[in-house]
Amino acid sequence: MSNPFILGTGSFLPEKTVTNVDLEKMVDTSDEWITTRTGIKARRIAGPGEETSALAAKAALKAMNMAEIPPKELDLIIVGTITSDMSMPSCACLVQEKIGAANAYAFDINAACCGYLYSLDCADSYVRRNPKMKILVVGAETLSSRVNWQDRNTCVLFGDGAGACVVGGPLTNNSGVIYSKLRSDGSLAHLLSMDSAKGMNPDLNNANNTDSCIQMAGRDVFKFAVRAMGEAAQDVLEHEELSLEDIKLVIPHQANIRILKSLSERLAIPEEKLYVNIDKYGNTSAATIAIALDEANRAGRLERGDLILFCAFGGGFTWGASIVRW
Repeated sequence: MSNPFILGTGSFLPEKTVTNVDLEKMVDTSDEWITTRTGIKARRIAGPGEETSALAAKAALKAMNMAEIPPKELDLIIVGTITSDMSMPSCACLVQEKIGAANAYAFDINAACCGYLYSLDCADSYVRRNPKMKILVVGAETLSSRVNWQDRNTCVLFGDGAGACVVGGPLTNNSGVIYSKLRSDGSLAHLLSMDSAKGMNPDLNNANNTDSCIQMAGRDVFKFAVRAMGEAAQDVLEHEELSLEDIKLVIPHQANIRILKSLSERLAIPEEKLYVNIDKYGNTSAATIAIALDEANRAGRLERGDLILFCAFGGGFTWGASIVRW
């Protein structure tokens, strides 16, 4: 049996729940409209003291507790996020301070909804180079702070939350991230984007700056996401000469139930192998896969040696898939 790569998982969701019925009072929409088009029934929204780093730290502590790894034994912290508390320092540095990981260095990865997937692949590379490393990988977002709450096409989609895992070595060719296919295409950035705060240099200001709110061309994103995630998933399976029969669980980015259904049909994924929790939390961007993985783990749906297929798509565009040995 190969050595375990993921030593422990954790997740944290804000207490406040905003349902579709609540949104009916805020914007021109309905529970039926949201449910039919997205599959979302509710989402968690951060409250006072629940900045991205705070959510990430709470998820991290749960993962470390399961892994029985104290904070001072961590060598590296990687946080996938597009909603850090501030531009500088990184969210990972803030998490490092919050959890007391004095010996770890830290950085963020900005890959939108692929943030956790990119981060996990990065951590695998570090551990293969130095098998003694213990790395905290987090996907965390507070997208409620980055949506226009009068835009029904975006505000109904997103929620807040964090998921984390602790990884370590030594790894073999039969453990850890077995294979990844990660891609990006900056020429399509205009279809899914989020501006930064307006700068102090007028020559560099974007006249179309939307005050840091998410902008999305829904139909275009939908079409590309289904194809991109499907092709990436097929690529990693074919590269490893595997089929879905060999995969214990498929955990995709929780973006939209129609995307998940289309992906399932494209790959012929059996219903019992496709993990879906978008109805409870909405789209938490880089946190979705990490939260789902922790839920599946704590529900006893994974055993040592199982193969998991992750796939994601996000702004950038970024997309990809990974096969991981549990």
